[in-house]
Amino acid sequence: MSALPPCPQCDSEYTYEDSMTLVCPECAHEWSSTEPQTASEDGKISKDSVGNRLQDGDTITVIKDLKVKGSSLVVKVGTKVKNIRLVDGDHDIDCKIDGIGAMKLKSEFVRKA
Repeated sequence: MSALPPCPQCDSEYTYEDSMTLVCPECAHEWSSTEPQTASEDGKISKDSVGNRLQDGDTITVIKDLKVKGSSLVVKVGTKVKNIRLVDGDHDIDCKIDGIGAMKLKSEFVRKA
């Protein structure tokens, strides 16, 4: 057996290497075999819609019109959001959007600028 690291998402020991990528057959998580696995305190790594790693203080761009729940406002495609903060939960980005105010966004609807 090789000395491949366990899956950072589900801790499965059955990971395998596919070219330059490590793959977990149990949860289907893929990660680069060359990139160090530094995670937040809870072990979750936040990534944008194209797989770029997000960090506190990053600038992001919204990739889809997002309706603001409870109001008639819409966050338009291309809106730049500066100085994000990563938090736990389903909506994992905490930010302030000009003209709207404090919001929580899902990382799957943003792209790192």
